[in-house]
Amino acid sequence: MAHAAPAPGDMPRRGGTPEVTAGHGPGGHAPVDVFEPRTHAIGRIAWPVGLGLIYGYWVASNDRDGGPITGSNLLLGFLSALVFALVYMAVLAIAPHVRREVHALLWTAFVGTAFGFMYTQAGGTYLRGIGYALLISVVTYGAFFYRFYTREDQAGHRVR
Repeated sequence: MAHAAPAPGDMPRRGGTPEVTAGHGPGGHAPVDVFEPRTHAIGRIAWPVGLGLIYGYWVASNDRDGGPITGSNLLLGFLSALVFALVYMAVLAIAPHVRREVHALLWTAFVGTAFGFMYTQAGGTYLRGIGYALLISVVTYGAFFYRFYTREDQAGHRVR
């Protein structure tokens, strides 16, 4: 019978399996990055701007509550989009450089604030908006802390 020949580097060493280093494939090679650095740089700006535009549209839509589109409604949507995108970019820039607890807390504050503001624009009371935002924040903190606790060392550096 014919079998495929193993590629160089796939053969186990004598008496064992190929070495695998942390975060690398067999043979210690780093994973392949399919995008070039320029694509990553564009993505670091395009992603927050795109999400900001969606958030701003959603805030403006909640604010007008099915009524006519007004100038103040458009202004609220664009300002919300701008603030969301800027704060999102700031959190993306700052969060990886802090300890995992603060890292999770930054994302929690961002998500809770964004949700609370969105809720109050939909016609909810401020007190209920704060309550729901705190509830969302507690769940978000738990999820993010677990994620960062399992993927970062104590100083906040990613462990591969």
